[in-house]
Amino acid sequence: MNFIRIQFAAFLAFLCCISTAEVANAQNITFDNCKKCIVLAEQSVHRVAILDLDNKKIVWEWLPEQSPVIKPEHVAWFKNPSDAKVVYNGTAILTNASGGGVALVRIADKKVLFYAYAGGNTHSSEILPDGNIVAASSTGNFMTVFHTDTLQFPDKVYSKTIYLEFGHNVVWDRKQKVLWSATQNKLKTFTYNFDCTHPDLVLKDSIALPVGGAHDLFPMYNQQGLWLSTEKATFQYRFNDKKLISVPESIPHIKSVSSGPAGFPTIIIIPDGKPGSWWTDEIGELGKQPVYKQPGLKIYKARWFLDNAFSYPPINQLKTCK
Repeated sequence: MNFIRIQFAAFLAFLCCISTAEVANAQNITFDNCKKCIVLAEQSVHRVAILDLDNKKIVWEWLPEQSPVIKPEHVAWFKNPSDAKVVYNGTAILTNASGGGVALVRIADKKVLFYAYAGGNTHSSEILPDGNIVAASSTGNFMTVFHTDTLQFPDKVYSKTIYLEFGHNVVWDRKQKVLWSATQNKLKTFTYNFDCTHPDLVLKDSIALPVGGAHDLFPMYNQQGLWLSTEKATFQYRFNDKKLISVPESIPHIKSVSSGPAGFPTIIIIPDGKPGSWWTDEIGELGKQPVYKQPGLKIYKARWFLDNAFSYPPINQLKTCK
């Protein structure tokens, strides 16, 4: 992974609501000594951030208005970031926002390698095997698959929309070569045409869900299975027996769930319950007390900064589809 030294610590302190003493310490914290990092879709200032959990510090952030690549008239596309995933062996973050934007950001220098507009309250995105990108939009009820043209974005990018009811999530399955998505009340798979310049996805199969309101879908760490959160419960879908298993510590309305190896708690994001709020200022642990809390933050999703072997190969360098 390419790591960078944190700059402008005082400014970050203001944004992250940390104390003056913590600012001094934060100046010496880099990714090099971050053993347990968490990627946040953090909406208080519409940013993607990386948290060093052991040191309780924000050690990296990306704000669209600070990017020389994002056009000023497109900054609003990245209002209320709604997902952020570590991709390409930890060298980049794929993010999207309720404002409709999707962006691939290199961590080392925060350069935007690609961005485009999906619209429809974009909730999740995914890298396809050839480097193209797909995004799911909830109120739009569609997926958008983009040709990831790093020379023509954002205005001259080929894209295609595919119907997807209540689109909240997309996950690529490297082993089965399908895209998974949990819609309102079904768990669906789609096949990809692997056409670099004219990508498309076609529905393959649907599995009925026992409850509606599916929200997050994310791989279980180093297992052939998926976490699935809904408006009433949380599940694991395990591929060995093709069964949907309710999690004993099941909690309704989880926005995101992410697991890791031994020593990494299964972290969850649950809205704080305040009127009009869909975020929280803490990171929970499934069945236990929160692992992190910082008043003032508006965290919508949180994911461990770990390689995702379910979706991507062990050596996964940046791909551009030409």
